[in-house]
Amino acid sequence: MNEHAGNQSPGRGMSRRGFLAAAGITAAGAALAASEGRALAASPRSQAAPASSFSVPIEDVRHTRTWMAWPDSTTIWGRKLLSGVQADIALIARSIAKYEPVIMCANSGSAANARSMCGTSVTVISSIPVDDCWMRDSGPVFRTNGSGGLDAVGLNFNGWGNKQIHAKDALVAGRIASYAGVPFTSAGLVGEGGAIEQDGAGTLMATRSSLISTRRNPGKSQAQLEAAMCAVYGASKVIWFDGVSGQDITDDHVDATSRFLAPGQALVQMPLATDTDAYAKDARQQYQILSASTTASGSPMSVSRLQGPDYNKIRSTSSDFLASYANYYLCNGAVISGQFGDAQADAAAKATLSRLYPGRVVEQLNIDRLGTGGGGIHCVTQQQPVP
Repeated sequence: MNEHAGNQSPGRGMSRRGFLAAAGITAAGAALAASEGRALAASPRSQAAPASSFSVPIEDVRHTRTWMAWPDSTTIWGRKLLSGVQADIALIARSIAKYEPVIMCANSGSAANARSMCGTSVTVISSIPVDDCWMRDSGPVFRTNGSGGLDAVGLNFNGWGNKQIHAKDALVAGRIASYAGVPFTSAGLVGEGGAIEQDGAGTLMATRSSLISTRRNPGKSQAQLEAAMCAVYGASKVIWFDGVSGQDITDDHVDATSRFLAPGQALVQMPLATDTDAYAKDARQQYQILSASTTASGSPMSVSRLQGPDYNKIRSTSSDFLASYANYYLCNGAVISGQFGDAQADAAAKATLSRLYPGRVVEQLNIDRLGTGGGGIHCVTQQQPVP
């Protein structure tokens, strides 16, 4: 159920799920990615063992703004799909901008196009160059301390284990922190924002397949990664799922399946009873594990079900399509989610999200082009909370 377009020849769109089944990046690209990863690891950046008073709040807190990134690479998306993906990114940005400020990072050569498509409600800047649109993964994790303090941590994004060239995106987190004028540190692990969910009260959830990875964290044990994650997020417990390895570029990000609603409350997008693929089995396991889990404070976990659509009834016919209602984004006063053309399931998902987030407007967007690329709304957004 997970995301991202991989590098490929111009003219061919490719989903993040389909990336590993295809030829992948070229040998030259892989070598460049690896060299960039070594350079990043060797660069003199402060290591996180951040002050314990700072923590990453749950996402329904009030935001100062939302950060996004503008895709412009035909090498990644192909000429045919790129314009449609840009239209979906612009739609998401305009929808969020009705509720809170949005800053779109765009390369200088495509900033004018981004401004034209996003409209005047979205602020487009060209001072933070990007490789692609996946701000959840490349952007900083903002933290607050409850006393008006704000800082940011970078998760050392390395192109999902050097599967995609990432020279610009590897620097996005630090550059956004600088733009926002907040202190910046680097985490003691390599990962992506979509790989870790937090409840803001000490509990995290993640998949082993994404983080316990020789491509991201060679030689690090689960215990070492837990310690590094907790240091970044201000947490004390990690709920682990096995996940799905090697079937998409992210190795199964948790935010396409399971989310925290509040401390002690979570939701899982459930497959149809007839779905038997690896992601369906993974979702059922996540539900079972969460239902039997406790929070960092020892409270039992209450788990809600969010029914996924029937893939035979959605608009897209792509086998790599990501139809994740759970990959929604919370902004000030609203829930921005996808809708995929299964009318009954779309309506039921909207009703469920309305019940789970009373007082918020639920907007469902047709983001089929982004979904064909294997991503969703949460994947392309990053919140900056009010200190």
